[in-house]
Amino acid sequence: MLKKIDRGRLFLQAHQELFACPICQQKFFAADNGLVCANRHRFDLSKKGTLFFLDHAVKTEYDQGMFLPRQRMIQSGMYQPVLARIKEHLTSADTVLDVGCGEGSFLNQLISTPTQTAVGFDIAKEGINLATNQAVPAFWCVADLTNLPFADVSFDTVLNIFSPSNYEEFNRILKKGGQLIKVVPAENYLKELRMAFFPDDLAKQTYSNQRVVDKFMAHYPTATRQRVTHVFAIPEALQQDLLAMSPLEWAASEAAKEALRNKPLTKITVDVDILIAKIY
Repeated sequence: MLKKIDRGRLFLQAHQELFACPICQQKFFAADNGLVCANRHRFDLSKKGTLFFLDHAVKTEYDQGMFLPRQRMIQSGMYQPVLARIKEHLTSADTVLDVGCGEGSFLNQLISTPTQTAVGFDIAKEGINLATNQAVPAFWCVADLTNLPFADVSFDTVLNIFSPSNYEEFNRILKKGGQLIKVVPAENYLKELRMAFFPDDLAKQTYSNQRVVDKFMAHYPTATRQRVTHVFAIPEALQQDLLAMSPLEWAASEAAKEALRNKPLTKITVDVDILIAKIY
């Protein structure tokens, strides 16, 4: 079995054209241990076969304490109907980029054919390190959404699942005829958890992403919007993971969290909007 760094090296040798230098925007060439551009800006592979494209370390609140419970919940099938709907739109996608991929579980479930070339990136290094354990033969890197290390018109599909957007950069790297698939929580997303975490705060119990949807539609007036809603029965062994997988926990009181630990939720509502824009 190949080491992770060797898998990363082979990927870069086969797909160097997907990348562009985030410092000078020149195209990259595969080097012995990473990528180098004509201006000699060099990015070397880590032992895990990843590339770090940031010019400084970034501290985020997303760590293993959140990524691992999130991974277990995704793998348990919590988002299966959502992913099945997305997958319907990936049949003709040869190159796929997952923006804000976290620990890689979504991309792992969405890429199903060896002919698809997949890349995932996140600003959280801990998430990318965990993503290298996924079975999907994707390439993983740490990068900045505002300055993507990818070449112009290089991807057929950009996935933007529960993560921030940069539409100017997305338009730059997408091929003509490509697509942007954005997933945002709808009004009933995790409603049982919000009610339990904030029992006396109606403002925090209610939820709207209409501003995000409106911004997307302003950028892509011909985009389509599909709603997927289902109730997921949480496996008993994962009921504590639900509490830790969401940033909602950060704002909850200790009393509310303790009450949920003692009497965890047994079901949760997944309610999302899938926004799909074609690039012409």
